[in-house]
Amino acid sequence: MILFNRRGRRPPRHTRRPEAAPLPPQAPVLENIQQLGQVQAPQMASNIYALPIIGQIEGHLTLPPQNKTTKYEHVIPQLVAVEQNPKIEGLLVILNTVGGDVEAGLAIAEMIHTLSKPTVTLVLGGGHSIGVTLAVAGDYSFISETATMTIHPIRLAGLLVGVPQTYEYLDKMQDRVIQFITRHSHISEAKFRELMFCTGQLARDIGTVLVGKDAVEVGLIDEVGGLGRAIAVLNELIEKRRRGEKSP
Repeated sequence: MILFNRRGRRPPRHTRRPEAAPLPPQAPVLENIQQLGQVQAPQMASNIYALPIIGQIEGHLTLPPQNKTTKYEHVIPQLVAVEQNPKIEGLLVILNTVGGDVEAGLAIAEMIHTLSKPTVTLVLGGGHSIGVTLAVAGDYSFISETATMTIHPIRLAGLLVGVPQTYEYLDKMQDRVIQFITRHSHISEAKFRELMFCTGQLARDIGTVLVGKDAVEVGLIDEVGGLGRAIAVLNELIEKRRRGEKSP
């Protein structure tokens, strides 16, 4: 049925505007340029898993949002996945950390050390405080020429009770750190304690700063080297494991 208005004219038909064609999805390369300022590297299957530990190691307390952190509840599942994934044959731990929570750092270090797969650690920039335990946790350790490692006594934050038990607990916790480091490196306990309680280097603290080859000379790190050398050694350890040989 055709309807007419009062003037006898046929009302105009409402025409729908054609919908605009959807924009094509952005290519991954263009999206990476916009978000990260870089072109995506070509993907390839690898038998080596790279685990970066950067900033401050976050433990039981949440740090302020402006702090660059590595959360141990994120690292531990990754280490479990590395152990269980048969396609991953080696782990490369890249360190640039100022330290952080002592128990969280020790927990990560113990998990790295107890992996059944070859592990190489590489200190870039810095591996300070509890980061030293992470640097020595692998089967072989590297430090770049310009990287530094700060060795100093551990600290307690928050409310402290001024009783002898507080200082005994602090001393026991410090012994746990020292024993782990001396067991998994070539430095003696006496030498490490000497570096830890040195009073002539740091202006507002006690301890020692080791730069590159200094860490190798005292027996804390195995070798001065970079990424290429670290991957080469890790591949050698993987080949030894395939042949049934034990890592050094």
